[in-house]
Amino acid sequence: MATYKQNVGTSVTNFAGDNPGVVEGELWYDSSAFVWKYQYPNVTSAGSWATGNSLNTARADLGGGGIYTSALAFGGDKPPGRTGETESYDGTSWTEVNDMSTARRFPGSTGSSNTNAIAFGGDSGTKYGNTESWNGSNWTEVNDLNTTRTQLAGSGASNTSALAFGGDDGSVRAYTELWNGTNWTEVNDLNQGRSLIAGTGITTSTLAFGGYDASSRTTATENWNGTNWTEVNNLNTARTQLAAAGVGTPSVIAFGGVSPSTNYAALTEIWDGTSWTETTDLNTGRHGLAGAGTTTNGLAIAGNDNPVTGATEEWTGAGAPIGGWSTSTAINTARKYGGSAGEYTAAIFFGGRDPSPAPVGNTEIWDGTNWTEVNDLNTARNELASATIGTTTASLAFGGEDPGTDALTITELWNGSNWTEVNNLNTGRRALGGAGTSTAALAFSGYNSTNVNNCETWNGTNWTEVNNVNTVRRYGNGLGANTSALFVGGYVPPNAIANVEQWNGTNWTEVNDLNTARYAMGTAGTTPAALVFGGATTTALGNTEDWNGNNWSEVADLNVSRDGLSGAGNTSNALGFGGTNGNTEEWNSASNVIRYAGQ
Repeated sequence: MATYKQNVGTSVTNFAGDNPGVVEGELWYDSSAFVWKYQYPNVTSAGSWATGNSLNTARADLGGGGIYTSALAFGGDKPPGRTGETESYDGTSWTEVNDMSTARRFPGSTGSSNTNAIAFGGDSGTKYGNTESWNGSNWTEVNDLNTTRTQLAGSGASNTSALAFGGDDGSVRAYTELWNGTNWTEVNDLNQGRSLIAGTGITTSTLAFGGYDASSRTTATENWNGTNWTEVNNLNTARTQLAAAGVGTPSVIAFGGVSPSTNYAALTEIWDGTSWTETTDLNTGRHGLAGAGTTTNGLAIAGNDNPVTGATEEWTGAGAPIGGWSTSTAINTARKYGGSAGEYTAAIFFGGRDPSPAPVGNTEIWDGTNWTEVNDLNTARNELASATIGTTTASLAFGGEDPGTDALTITELWNGSNWTEVNNLNTGRRALGGAGTSTAALAFSGYNSTNVNNCETWNGTNWTEVNNVNTVRRYGNGLGANTSALFVGGYVPPNAIANVEQWNGTNWTEVNDLNTARYAMGTAGTTPAALVFGGATTTALGNTEDWNGNNWSEVADLNVSRDGLSGAGNTSNALGFGGTNGNTEEWNSASNVIRYAGQ
């Protein structure tokens, strides 16, 4: 019989505690707890929806296709009429492209990406058989369906291989037609005729479900094998005007629609090849939406939530990595309200207030394992700000307070060895936000006997006043570049606030709020992808939130709740340090679970 080492590639090790050096599935003996342990990835047990960027044109009853990072949305109902407007999705944002030749709602549709799609049927008062093919730039009229109809569904791998099924030509129909890139051919019908139906897959493996069967909404589900439709297990909830994502028979998600209990269903069900199971709902219930992608990564696009919407939601299936914080080496001098910059493996922390409490000038460098004391700031201070994407060899510290001055203008430049005083801020302040680099920084808001909303930009030599933030506050935090920054949270007496503003190099714009109002938190990342962690409301928090460029999602909490902490890194790997204590915690977007062998 093979040994453990022959099977796994390592010998069983002996380690006191949780062994940081093991790989997935590796067994070790914890000599301090007298137990066998092993480690495996920490992943989600269910899928979830996150809000993404909206379509430019709100609409319902539209067509769609593609994948999570490359999708197309087209046509639909845009009151007071129909539209042929088409938008392309790049995984982050929607861009308007050339319109369909025939404006319509309720088309059947499919496509593999934002460069390859097909639309067929639909209506605009008149029912259509028109088929249009998309090549990434333009729509081209091709041969019509054999049967003119609306409220049908489609599936297929591309604009040269598609299936059209169901619909209404004045009566509810079971018709199925196969597209070969040139012509439509009638093939075997659905077992149950219906309109307002959904489906997804390829021409040899498609799942059709839901819809209206001329008397009521239905749960009926049928599987197409390339020749015939077979009735299989039904949806849990009957619905019309729902949408789908997936690869057909093996795995599908169905979402939204009109159900017996609501016109704006948020229900999501997942098909495992045999049966449907209810899973996590959409954030916004709606009908007449479009779908794209797979059960691993999908999209819910637009629809009617009373009235029409352009909202996009992004689906991430079960098994996604779960981020987590782990405790690491503490800073040498415990303090809060310091400045910071850098990355997960190379960060700098300077200034702050020690427990006495007194402002300090201490500067420490993180090398990925330990903190090392280096030369101090020239002016000891706390509640200062920093150029958050600076480095351990080039950083900027500005503002703050010292025992003699409540609102400093002092700016200091770090060159990897020493701090040097450079030109001052125009407006002295403390508890301000900062962003940028040592040669291109941004300072905003803060406190100077009262909250101020001033914003200044640094060009490597001087500070210049630019457009102010919209919501005046103190103890908010910043991140990003001086041409693209976020200003998050803060304190407007007597309350913490959740406000978030985004800077585009010229102006500040209000964007979606944090889920939890707070001030004096840590941050990491940039404007497209950021983390906010810790801070305070009336008490210290451990909450961590992830920014996807549009919305905030709650993720794993810090191990130790605290305010006045600092941060560095990005959404994959970050550091949180200082605050109410000297702890350092390391964030990893993919964490592990440790179990006792035999559990």
